[in-house]
Amino acid sequence: MEELKIDEIKALMKEVIEKMGFSCQEIEINQQKNQEEEMFVVNIKTPDSSFLIGQYGANLQSLQHLMRVLTRKKIQERIKFILDINSYRKKKNDAVVRLAKEAAEQALRGKRAIVMRPMSPYERRLIHMEFSENDQIKTESIGEGEERKVVIKPLNLL
Repeated sequence: MEELKIDEIKALMKEVIEKMGFSCQEIEINQQKNQEEEMFVVNIKTPDSSFLIGQYGANLQSLQHLMRVLTRKKIQERIKFILDINSYRKKKNDAVVRLAKEAAEQALRGKRAIVMRPMSPYERRLIHMEFSENDQIKTESIGEGEERKVVIKPLNLL
């Protein structure tokens, strides 16, 4: 992404946050590449994080949607990004992956399947991607709707 577009995105996000009545100390934009696509992580640093994140990240999810819509109106190029506030998502993602790794170790030691707590589609996808190339562990999602969860099991159990 061009430097000019990065500056436009930063200015737009700073403007929106400040018009909402919050302060914006800094905006970092980092490029992230995985096997599927190029994506950017936009991390807004602010002392008002609890309001912007909301309970269980609900406000952050809504703010991300709003920012994506506004960015697409301003910049013609389709840019994929994840909005984060004070690295909340990164910390949460790291915790989910850490829990999954602990569950995988338990599954291998106990030679049994481990069922994790219900998770969002995004969190489940993180876990599936984490173990996608692991030759000892298989993951699958079970359940319906809000109760959908990941099962982690040793491959030799199949």
